[in-house]
Amino acid sequence: MGRDKIVIVEDEPDIVEVISYNLKREGFQVISSGRGDEGLNLVRNQSPVLVILDLMLPGMDGLSVCQKIKSDPLTHDIPIIIVSAKGEESDVVIGLGFGADDYLAKPFSPRELLARVKAVLRRGPIREDQNKERILIKDLLIDASRHEVRIGEEPVTLTAMEFKILHQLASQPGRAFTREQLLNRVVGEGVVVVDRNIDVHIRSVRKKLGDHSQMIQTIRGIGYRFVGD
Repeated sequence: MGRDKIVIVEDEPDIVEVISYNLKREGFQVISSGRGDEGLNLVRNQSPVLVILDLMLPGMDGLSVCQKIKSDPLTHDIPIIIVSAKGEESDVVIGLGFGADDYLAKPFSPRELLARVKAVLRRGPIREDQNKERILIKDLLIDASRHEVRIGEEPVTLTAMEFKILHQLASQPGRAFTREQLLNRVVGEGVVVVDRNIDVHIRSVRKKLGDHSQMIQTIRGIGYRFVGD
């Protein structure tokens, strides 16, 4: 890990200092910039394993940086964690739609930051065509080939939509999904469905999962993520 580079694009020196200190303690090499345009050049030139990206930046805003990283074939596989101030939920949704992997709302603890960084790096590059046939997390089994969910030896009966939602979330544990992203993946683009309908399905899935319901985490104002740790 000692040679792994992480680029921080953040214009608040105190936040950069805290993030850098904690990442360096974990053995990462840290490079930072306080401007969006300079940060984008760092990503292109340094090929980091991860980018931590603020949204409000001089030179180029964070959403534009995110979009350019994810639209460039040379950098689109580099994971991005967005850091945002309170009240920027709509921009976070846009950033996740551009392909960002996760987000942290300010203020955040170093422990939470490191947990997110490690979770994103464990997943590796996000593949939109990722489709795991069989997922086993603790004693929760999701078998796509049999369209079957079990907790231990007990079957869990889900509707087709509920199964698709659970499978999508669990196939990329830790990744933040907006409601729109989930709907596009389980229903398909171009189908008119109110995105809040996803909340109804999530509530039903949680109820059926019982003690495992906490594996589906609500991201306030954004959407959902599956937590298997």
